[in-house]
Amino acid sequence: MSKNQLLELYKELNDSNDGEIKHAQKRVSQKRESKKQELAARLFIRAQEISQKFQFTYKAARFEEAWLLDSLAELAEHEWISDVLRKVKGGKEASVYLCKSGDEVDLPYVAAKIYRPRALRNLKNDSEYRVGRVDLGEDGGALWKRRDVDAIAKRSGYGEELRHQSWIAYEFITMEKLYAAGVNVPRPYAMEKNAIVMDFVGDTSSAAPALSAVNLDVSEAKDLFDRVQRNIEIMLANNCIHGDLSAYNILYWNGDIKLIDFPQVVLPEGNPSAWNIFLRDVTRVCDYFSAQGVRCDAHALAADLWTAHGHSIGKQVHPLYLDPENPEDRQLWEKQK
Repeated sequence: MSKNQLLELYKELNDSNDGEIKHAQKRVSQKRESKKQELAARLFIRAQEISQKFQFTYKAARFEEAWLLDSLAELAEHEWISDVLRKVKGGKEASVYLCKSGDEVDLPYVAAKIYRPRALRNLKNDSEYRVGRVDLGEDGGALWKRRDVDAIAKRSGYGEELRHQSWIAYEFITMEKLYAAGVNVPRPYAMEKNAIVMDFVGDTSSAAPALSAVNLDVSEAKDLFDRVQRNIEIMLANNCIHGDLSAYNILYWNGDIKLIDFPQVVLPEGNPSAWNIFLRDVTRVCDYFSAQGVRCDAHALAADLWTAHGHSIGKQVHPLYLDPENPEDRQLWEKQK
């Protein structure tokens, strides 16, 4: 396979994710492009082998198809899924697919969240969340071998693969813990390499929209705000801060909610930015519900929850941790000035 063909395959994967990263090749070094090409060559060889055993309904582009086969083959083999029906969400970090369940799941459909290849992701901004966390392996257990620990510290190619896997593992084990604790999250079923299988929120014709896309009447908004607040409190009681919570990461379906996207979960103890991140989460939630007619004081609510669980209040959110292109972060900065 030629270099131009491989680069075209990566372009297809970028295009399939709603065009969010259309120029990824231009932003990476020649060395990283070479690694991408090597990954693609290995991926297509493996995909050709897998396709003899696992085929699916969804019509994907060439690279996307190979990535799906490589990511989902073991989940299909272990009967968590039996078919991939369609893509329901594309993103810069992961995509979500509606799948027909396998024999291991009692529901007819599940969602498969599949992370993009590490070579196409930017891990530079993950450090804020990783502070205080132990890196995890494919089985969700802590990495303890000296070779692994050193590789992560040196940011070698192997170390970056481990960090990528740890990022995914944190999402899965966090969802397991929070689901058991009663938090409104999709039930997680299995994690294999680059994918997580969980409850699908929606129906066969449409996936649940993000709460940010929903306008509520005041009565329902108040009820849902109380529910979100309760979820935040249960998470905090279980030593978890979402880390990127907003109306964009809460699904709404038939009057119910599900919190999603947990790879950046923050530990309240051990991370010096924990209070800042927690305040940011609560502020973003309050901003949405305020626009829906709910009266709420984000700082007072965050402080009450934080101190009620024995934590000390830190400083305001540092501008380093705010995204100038995010309207919610700009609004938060204006409030702090």
